Amino acid sequence: MWFPLSALLLFMFLIARFYEMFSKRRTFFRLYLLPIVLFGVSSVRYASADVLLGDPFADIASGLGGICLLGLSIRLYWLMIVKNQQR
Repeated sequence: MWFPLSALLLFMFLIARFYEMFSKRRTFFRLYLLPIVLFGVSSVRYASADVLLGDPFADIASGLGGICLLGLSIRLYWLMIVKNQQR
């Protein structure tokens, strides 16, 4: 399950990078690598513990990855949609 998620996050990384290059607005596109790493760490940890839930370290890594991804996605949406409508 981690590979499709990382492909989707890589696609979002490329969108944020493209938008930053052409709009000259900071999207912090490099921070999209952080959720990829955190979700990867949690997937490896779950696989090594042979459980789906219950490993505190993997649960925290997965939660932090989700919170980081949520913040980055909202920021990118704000820059691309809301700010452009206000002009």
